[in-house]
Amino acid sequence: MAVSGPAARTRRGLSLRARRTLSAYTFLAVPLGFFLAIRIAPAAGALVISLHRWNIVGTDQPFVGLANFREVLSDRQFWQAAANTLRYAAAGIPAQLALGFAAALLLRRAVRFRGFFRTVYFVPFVTPVVAAAWVWQWMYSPNFGPLAMIAGRLGLPAPLRTPALALYAITALVVWEYLGFQVVIFLAGLEAIPQVYYEAAAVDGARGWDLFRHITVPLLNATLVFSVVYATIVYLQLFTQVLNMTFGDPGGPLGNTATIVLYVYTLGFQRFHMGQAAAATVVLFAALLGVALLQLTVLTRRVEY
Repeated sequence: MAVSGPAARTRRGLSLRARRTLSAYTFLAVPLGFFLAIRIAPAAGALVISLHRWNIVGTDQPFVGLANFREVLSDRQFWQAAANTLRYAAAGIPAQLALGFAAALLLRRAVRFRGFFRTVYFVPFVTPVVAAAWVWQWMYSPNFGPLAMIAGRLGLPAPLRTPALALYAITALVVWEYLGFQVVIFLAGLEAIPQVYYEAAAVDGARGWDLFRHITVPLLNATLVFSVVYATIVYLQLFTQVLNMTFGDPGGPLGNTATIVLYVYTLGFQRFHMGQAAAATVVLFAALLGVALLQLTVLTRRVEY
């Protein structure tokens, strides 16, 4: 008696379901392997280096345990860079999110040329960071830069050469650079909200602020969480903008624009103290992970409106 159906397929080899499952995991293994090789392996290597006195110009690399961490955490320049990094985040994230949200709300109301304006906003995000930083550095030049001239007419000194203003001058570049990305994200979130909710609320007499508070903000929660976490990661990892806008004096003036990543760069590739640089990197990774988890926990809580 001949056997047909699933039993026959199983005897000849794997079943159709098993073959599909195997194919799925095979395709998933490719990006997983790439992620392990590009992300996890270097992170593990940095952790190993942080436990050794690792000098790239020498061959002796003794194990020193947590000595590199103690040296980094006792370094005044590290804490100054950490404080500067938090100042970047505190000044840039609210401005970037508020401007991006406001621009998205206005674009949503636009009937004509919406695609054109969306492209104009997004262009800075795809502009090479180094090129943008050098252009902004030229605009801040005290001799002929337009932004420096405007500051002079307002009675302000040259922004990039003034310790109290230099950090905020660089923050303006970062806000400009990532504003278009936030606009696109917020606009996508706004357009995903079904119009029927607004129509139903309008029937009940809701207007203006009530619609924004009780419909727009709650239904935009996932977009807000993503935008806040993404912006936080960007600002806590600032490097290229700072390095290129303070090219003659990296982290200046008086170290008031230095960030943790720039501090790591200085330790590792100028002083060749790779062990301490790796230790600072591990500290930054732990801080990023902690902040991201805290934000995800707080921002994703169910809020009653």
